[in-house]
Amino acid sequence: MFGNVLVGVDGRQGGRDAIALALRLGDPDRTLTLAHFYSGALRPSHAISPALVREEREASEKLLEDERATAGVDGTLISATGSSPGRGLHELAEERDADLLVVGSCSHGAFGRVMLGDDTREALNGAPCAVAIAPSGYARHRTPPGKIGVGYNDSPESKAALATARELAAATGAAIHALEVVSLPSYAYGGIGMPIYGAGIEEMLNEATSRMNTLHDVVGHAVYGLTGEELAAFSNDVDILIVGSRGYGPVKRLVLGSTANYLERHARCALLVLPRLAASHAAGEGQRAGVTVTA
Repeated sequence: MFGNVLVGVDGRQGGRDAIALALRLGDPDRTLTLAHFYSGALRPSHAISPALVREEREASEKLLEDERATAGVDGTLISATGSSPGRGLHELAEERDADLLVVGSCSHGAFGRVMLGDDTREALNGAPCAVAIAPSGYARHRTPPGKIGVGYNDSPESKAALATARELAAATGAAIHALEVVSLPSYAYGGIGMPIYGAGIEEMLNEATSRMNTLHDVVGHAVYGLTGEELAAFSNDVDILIVGSRGYGPVKRLVLGSTANYLERHARCALLVLPRLAASHAAGEGQRAGVTVTA
Protein backbone atom coordinates (compact mmCIF):
# COMPACT_ATOMS: atom_id res chain seq x y z
CA MET A 1 0.00 0.00 0.00
CA PHE A 2 2.68 2.49 1.02
CA GLY A 3 6.13 2.43 -0.52
CA ASN A 4 7.93 5.31 1.21
CA VAL A 5 7.32 5.15 4.95
CA LEU A 6 8.66 7.57 7.56
CA VAL A 7 8.50 6.62 11.25
CA GLY A 8 9.09 8.86 14.24
CA VAL A 9 11.03 7.14 17.04
CA ASP A 10 12.01 8.47 20.44
CA GLY A 11 13.53 5.56 22.33
CA ARG A 12 10.25 4.89 24.11
CA GLN A 13 7.38 2.48 23.60
CA GLY A 14 5.46 4.84 21.35
CA GLY A 15 8.22 4.76 18.75
CA ARG A 16 8.35 0.96 18.84
CA ASP A 17 4.58 0.83 18.39
CA ALA A 18 4.98 3.11 15.36
CA ILE A 19 7.62 0.85 13.79
CA ALA A 20 5.38 -2.19 14.25
CA LEU A 21 2.45 -0.43 12.58
CA ALA A 22 4.67 0.82 9.73
CA LEU A 23 5.74 -2.75 8.99
CA ARG A 24 2.08 -3.76 8.84
CA LEU A 25 1.06 -0.99 6.45
CA GLY A 26 4.10 -0.73 4.21
CA ASP A 27 4.65 -2.61 0.96
CA PRO A 28 6.97 -5.64 1.18
CA ASP A 29 9.60 -3.73 -0.80
CA ARG A 30 8.95 -0.44 0.97
CA THR A 31 11.56 2.20 1.75
CA LEU A 32 11.61 2.62 5.52
CA THR A 33 13.09 5.64 7.30
CA LEU A 34 13.38 5.98 11.08
CA ALA A 35 13.78 9.55 12.31
CA HIS A 36 14.63 11.08 15.67
CA PHE A 37 14.72 14.78 16.48
CA TYR A 38 16.75 16.51 19.16
CA SER A 39 17.02 20.15 20.16
CA GLY A 40 20.78 20.62 19.48
CA ALA A 41 21.84 24.24 19.14
CA LEU A 42 18.17 25.25 19.33
CA ARG A 43 18.42 24.75 23.09
CA PRO A 44 19.91 27.91 24.63
CA SER A 45 22.18 25.99 27.00
CA HIS A 46 23.61 23.99 24.09
CA ALA A 47 23.96 26.80 21.59
CA ILE A 48 27.12 28.07 23.26
CA SER A 49 28.66 24.62 23.68
CA PRO A 50 29.50 22.65 20.54
CA ALA A 51 30.51 19.70 22.73
CA LEU A 52 27.00 19.40 24.15
CA VAL A 53 25.50 19.55 20.68
CA ARG A 54 27.86 16.83 19.49
CA GLU A 55 27.03 14.61 22.46
CA GLU A 56 23.30 15.05 21.85
CA ARG A 57 23.72 14.22 18.16
CA GLU A 58 25.74 11.10 18.96
CA ALA A 59 23.12 9.99 21.51
CA SER A 60 20.41 10.49 18.90
CA GLU A 61 22.32 8.42 16.34
CA LYS A 62 22.89 5.62 18.84
CA LEU A 63 19.21 5.66 19.82
CA LEU A 64 18.24 5.14 16.19
CA GLU A 65 20.73 2.33 15.70
CA ASP A 66 19.47 0.58 18.84
CA GLU A 67 15.81 0.92 17.82
CA ARG A 68 16.51 -0.41 14.33
CA ALA A 69 18.35 -3.40 15.77
CA THR A 70 15.63 -4.08 18.34
CA ALA A 71 12.95 -4.03 15.65
CA GLY A 72 15.07 -6.19 13.34
CA VAL A 73 14.39 -4.02 10.30
CA ASP A 74 16.41 -2.51 7.48
CA GLY A 75 16.01 1.18 7.00
CA THR A 76 17.58 4.58 6.70
CA LEU A 77 18.24 6.46 9.94
CA ILE A 78 17.85 10.22 10.15
CA SER A 79 18.95 12.21 13.18
CA ALA A 80 17.99 15.87 12.96
CA THR A 81 17.48 19.00 15.00
CA GLY A 82 14.00 20.39 15.28
CA SER A 83 11.88 22.71 17.38
CA SER A 84 9.52 19.78 18.02
CA PRO A 85 9.41 16.16 16.87
CA GLY A 86 6.02 16.63 15.24
CA ARG A 87 7.05 19.65 13.24
CA GLY A 88 10.31 17.99 12.27
CA LEU A 89 8.49 14.87 11.01
CA HIS A 90 6.06 17.03 9.06
CA GLU A 91 8.90 18.83 7.27
CA LEU A 92 10.92 15.66 6.74
CA ALA A 93 7.92 13.85 5.22
CA GLU A 94 7.65 16.65 2.71
CA GLU A 95 11.37 16.73 1.92
CA ARG A 96 11.59 12.98 1.38
CA ASP A 97 8.25 12.73 -0.46
CA ALA A 98 6.95 10.14 2.01
CA ASP A 99 3.53 8.65 1.33
CA LEU A 100 3.01 7.51 4.93
CA LEU A 101 4.07 9.04 8.25
CA VAL A 102 3.71 6.81 11.31
CA VAL A 103 3.81 7.95 14.92
CA GLY A 104 3.03 6.36 18.26
CA SER A 105 0.74 7.51 21.02
CA CYS A 106 2.14 9.73 23.73
CA SER A 107 3.34 8.04 26.90
CA HIS A 108 0.47 9.30 29.06
CA GLY A 109 -2.21 7.78 26.83
CA ALA A 110 -4.40 4.98 28.18
CA PHE A 111 -3.39 1.45 27.22
CA GLY A 112 -4.68 0.53 23.79
CA ARG A 113 -5.77 4.07 23.02
CA VAL A 114 -4.59 6.49 20.36
CA MET A 115 -3.50 9.76 21.93
CA LEU A 116 -1.20 12.52 20.67
CA GLY A 117 0.44 15.42 22.43
CA ASP A 118 -0.73 18.87 21.36
CA ASP A 119 2.53 19.79 19.62
CA THR A 120 2.52 16.64 17.51
CA ARG A 121 -1.16 16.98 16.65
CA GLU A 122 -0.67 20.52 15.46
CA ALA A 123 2.29 19.53 13.30
CA LEU A 124 0.54 16.56 11.70
CA ASN A 125 -2.36 18.71 10.58
CA GLY A 126 -1.35 19.74 7.08
CA ALA A 127 1.08 16.84 6.62
CA PRO A 128 1.73 16.06 2.94
CA CYS A 129 0.89 12.37 3.22
CA ALA A 130 -1.21 9.80 5.02
CA VAL A 131 -0.69 9.61 8.78
CA ALA A 132 -0.97 6.44 10.86
CA ILE A 133 -1.08 6.46 14.65
CA ALA A 134 -0.27 3.34 16.63
CA PRO A 135 -2.20 2.79 19.85
CA SER A 136 -0.35 2.37 23.11
CA GLY A 137 1.13 -1.13 23.40
CA TYR A 138 0.66 -2.05 19.72
CA ALA A 139 4.13 -3.57 19.34
CA ARG A 140 3.63 -5.86 22.34
CA HIS A 141 0.19 -7.12 21.41
CA ARG A 142 0.01 -6.81 17.63
CA THR A 143 -1.71 -9.48 15.58
CA PRO A 144 -2.57 -9.51 11.86
CA PRO A 145 -5.70 -7.41 11.40
CA GLY A 146 -8.78 -9.58 11.25
CA LYS A 147 -11.22 -6.70 10.92
CA ILE A 148 -10.57 -3.44 9.12
CA GLY A 149 -12.90 -0.56 9.88
CA VAL A 150 -13.77 2.26 7.49
CA GLY A 151 -15.59 5.50 8.15
CA TYR A 152 -17.82 5.78 5.09
CA ASN A 153 -20.35 8.30 3.77
CA ASP A 154 -20.05 7.98 -0.03
CA SER A 155 -17.74 11.02 -0.22
CA PRO A 156 -14.48 10.94 -2.23
CA GLU A 157 -12.55 10.87 1.05
CA SER A 158 -14.44 7.82 2.31
CA LYS A 159 -14.09 6.09 -1.05
CA ALA A 160 -10.33 6.53 -0.73
CA ALA A 161 -10.48 5.02 2.75
CA LEU A 162 -12.43 2.03 1.44
CA ALA A 163 -9.99 1.53 -1.45
CA THR A 164 -7.08 1.51 1.01
CA ALA A 165 -8.93 -0.94 3.25
CA ARG A 166 -9.40 -3.28 0.30
CA GLU A 167 -5.66 -3.18 -0.45
CA LEU A 168 -4.83 -4.05 3.15
CA ALA A 169 -7.49 -6.77 3.26
CA ALA A 170 -6.14 -8.33 0.07
CA ALA A 171 -2.73 -8.66 1.72
CA THR A 172 -3.94 -9.92 5.10
CA GLY A 173 -7.24 -11.69 4.42
CA ALA A 174 -9.04 -9.39 6.85
CA ALA A 175 -12.75 -8.62 6.69
CA ILE A 176 -13.86 -5.05 5.98
CA HIS A 177 -16.49 -3.40 8.14
CA ALA A 178 -17.80 0.05 7.27
CA LEU A 179 -19.84 2.48 9.31
CA GLU A 180 -21.82 5.48 8.11
CA VAL A 181 -22.87 7.91 10.82
CA VAL A 182 -25.97 9.93 10.04
CA SER A 183 -26.06 13.25 11.86
CA LEU A 184 -28.16 16.32 11.29
CA PRO A 185 -26.40 19.55 10.28
CA SER A 186 -26.46 22.42 12.75
CA TYR A 187 -29.11 24.34 10.83
CA ALA A 188 -31.56 21.50 11.47
CA TYR A 189 -31.64 22.35 15.16
CA GLY A 190 -33.82 24.88 16.87
CA GLY A 191 -32.75 27.29 19.55
CA ILE A 192 -33.14 24.77 22.38
CA GLY A 193 -30.95 22.16 20.70
CA MET A 194 -33.75 19.95 19.41
CA PRO A 195 -34.07 19.00 15.73
CA ILE A 196 -36.76 20.92 13.90
CA TYR A 197 -37.64 17.76 12.01
CA GLY A 198 -37.59 14.17 13.20
CA ALA A 199 -39.06 11.97 10.52
CA GLY A 200 -36.12 12.87 8.28
CA ILE A 201 -33.72 10.96 10.53
CA GLU A 202 -35.31 7.61 9.73
CA GLU A 203 -35.30 8.44 6.03
CA MET A 204 -31.62 9.40 6.17
CA LEU A 205 -30.79 6.17 7.99
CA ASN A 206 -32.65 4.13 5.41
CA GLU A 207 -30.77 5.87 2.59
CA ALA A 208 -27.44 5.29 4.34
CA THR A 209 -28.27 1.63 4.94
CA SER A 210 -29.14 1.20 1.27
CA ARG A 211 -25.78 2.73 0.31
CA MET A 212 -23.92 0.40 2.63
CA ASN A 213 -25.72 -2.62 1.20
CA THR A 214 -24.36 -1.84 -2.27
CA LEU A 215 -20.72 -2.08 -1.13
CA HIS A 216 -19.12 -5.27 -2.40
CA ASP A 217 -17.49 -7.58 0.17
CA VAL A 218 -18.11 -5.11 2.98
CA VAL A 219 -20.09 -5.57 6.16
CA GLY A 220 -21.72 -2.18 6.45
CA HIS A 221 -24.24 -0.53 8.70
CA ALA A 222 -25.48 2.94 9.53
CA VAL A 223 -26.22 4.63 12.84
CA TYR A 224 -27.52 8.00 13.96
CA GLY A 225 -25.34 10.06 16.29
CA LEU A 226 -22.22 12.19 16.57
CA THR A 227 -19.66 11.08 14.00
CA GLY A 228 -16.58 11.13 16.25
CA GLU A 229 -18.27 9.33 19.13
CA GLU A 230 -19.81 6.65 16.94
CA LEU A 231 -16.57 5.96 15.06
CA ALA A 232 -14.65 5.80 18.34
CA ALA A 233 -17.12 3.23 19.63
CA PHE A 234 -16.82 1.38 16.30
CA SER A 235 -13.03 1.25 16.77
CA ASN A 236 -13.52 -1.07 19.76
CA ASP A 237 -14.55 -3.81 17.34
CA VAL A 238 -11.91 -3.45 14.61
CA ASP A 239 -8.13 -3.75 14.46
CA ILE A 240 -7.47 -0.64 12.40
CA LEU A 241 -9.77 2.27 11.51
CA ILE A 242 -9.27 4.10 8.20
CA VAL A 243 -10.79 7.52 7.56
CA GLY A 244 -10.30 10.32 5.07
CA SER A 245 -9.40 13.86 6.06
CA ARG A 246 -11.71 16.75 5.36
CA GLY A 247 -12.57 17.53 1.76
CA TYR A 248 -11.47 21.17 1.94
CA GLY A 249 -8.15 22.83 2.64
CA PRO A 250 -4.86 22.62 0.76
CA VAL A 251 -4.63 20.07 -2.01
CA LYS A 252 -2.31 17.12 -1.29
CA ARG A 253 -2.55 17.78 2.44
CA LEU A 254 -4.01 15.99 5.40
CA VAL A 255 -6.58 18.38 6.85
CA LEU A 256 -7.67 17.20 10.27
CA GLY A 257 -11.25 18.05 11.09
CA SER A 258 -13.08 17.66 14.37
CA THR A 259 -13.76 13.96 13.76
CA ALA A 260 -10.09 13.05 13.18
CA ASN A 261 -9.05 15.12 16.19
CA TYR A 262 -11.62 13.31 18.31
CA LEU A 263 -10.42 9.93 17.09
CA GLU A 264 -6.82 10.82 17.95
CA ARG A 265 -7.93 10.99 21.57
CA HIS A 266 -10.51 8.23 21.72
CA ALA A 267 -9.85 5.55 19.08
CA ARG A 268 -9.14 2.14 20.60
CA CYS A 269 -7.22 0.72 17.65
CA ALA A 270 -4.64 1.79 15.09
CA LEU A 271 -5.81 4.84 13.14
CA LEU A 272 -4.98 5.70 9.51
CA VAL A 273 -5.98 9.11 8.16
CA LEU A 274 -5.67 9.72 4.43
CA PRO A 275 -4.92 13.13 2.86
CA ARG A 276 -6.95 14.93 0.24
CA LEU A 277 -4.62 13.71 -2.50
CA ALA A 278 -5.66 10.11 -1.89
CA ALA A 279 -9.29 11.13 -1.89
CA SER A 280 -8.88 12.94 -5.21
CA HIS A 281 -7.27 9.88 -6.77
CA ALA A 282 -10.07 7.65 -5.52
CA ALA A 283 -12.57 10.01 -7.06
CA GLY A 284 -10.77 9.73 -10.40
CA GLU A 285 -8.96 13.14 -10.39
CA GLY A 286 -6.42 12.17 -11.29
CA GLN A 287 20.32 18.50 3.12
CA ARG A 288 18.58 20.09 5.87
CA ALA A 289 20.96 21.66 8.42
CA GLY A 290 21.80 19.42 11.38
CA VAL A 291 20.65 16.22 9.68
CA THR A 292 22.58 12.97 9.85
CA VAL A 293 21.49 10.23 7.43
CA THR A 294 22.60 6.63 7.96
CA ALA A 295 21.86 3.96 5.38
